[in-house]
Amino acid sequence: MSKHLSVDVRVPIDSDNPSIMRHEEKCIKCGQCKNICKDYISVLGTYSLAETKDRAVCINCGQCANVCPVESITETYEYQQVREAVKDPEKIVIVSTSPSVRAALGEEFGTEEGMFVQGKMVALLRALGVDYVLDTNFSADLTIMEEASELIERITKGTKPLPQFTSCCPAWVKFAEIYYPELLDHISTAKSPIGMQGPTIKTYFAKLMGIDPEKIVNVALTPCTAKKFEIRREEMKDAGISYGKEDMRDMDHVITTREAALWAKEEEIDFLSLEDSDFDQFMGEGSGAGVIFGNSGGVMEAALRTAYEFITKEKAPDI
Repeated sequence: MSKHLSVDVRVPIDSDNPSIMRHEEKCIKCGQCKNICKDYISVLGTYSLAETKDRAVCINCGQCANVCPVESITETYEYQQVREAVKDPEKIVIVSTSPSVRAALGEEFGTEEGMFVQGKMVALLRALGVDYVLDTNFSADLTIMEEASELIERITKGTKPLPQFTSCCPAWVKFAEIYYPELLDHISTAKSPIGMQGPTIKTYFAKLMGIDPEKIVNVALTPCTAKKFEIRREEMKDAGISYGKEDMRDMDHVITTREAALWAKEEEIDFLSLEDSDFDQFMGEGSGAGVIFGNSGGVMEAALRTAYEFITKEKAPDI
């Protein structure tokens, strides 16, 4: 007998899913999660639970949580673990913020949609007690340098097939791994910005700041539930490999924009009254290429513009 309700009723979610969770008592069995996963994400309906030995197939995209009208499905919460790390004097908590959080966090506190709240976002994280606040735009620039360089090699040397697809979205990568493995050679070999930010903090940043990397609790603040899955992929442990530490992960936790807001409200912090604060100096800056990652098509546009300037030695045109 299956532990899940019928897939004709709702999307199945395993209890060990790192990205999303179901609050059973809230479910009204409306079927909206089923519809988004089947008709838009194209996962539900491609398998039966009998075939998978009662395991749900999930690409961790979190869209079922976005459409659930009663918050029966949410992201898998990690902010409580980060809060405990903040309280531990032996831990150094470092939060890296994704580009789009600064244009979305304010909505959780009643601002108009899309309001730019970078200064208050940084101030909130400091008020919550984190030790350093860094900008994932820093490693977004690293990703773009890698993707653009790889694109040039594909074009000029034929090292891999064209077109080249971006590798920044872990849900897209997992979708291709499951359903379209023949496309994997088309996906850039570059890690995502969060995938680069984690090991860079525990090596480069730790050395610059004189921090013991084993004391660092690396946290990514991002809208993306799939990042919770990505940081737990087997290969995301380059810092540990460099130090010979088997159990060291590059990034330790991912909290979403909504989790940050929930944490702030539980701490009764008045977000709108916070005085603006700036990112920490090292790894706290990035270019416009990283900023546009938050827009649809922004990653590939940044890669193409960078590749254009590498090849022509001229500034890329506006269009």
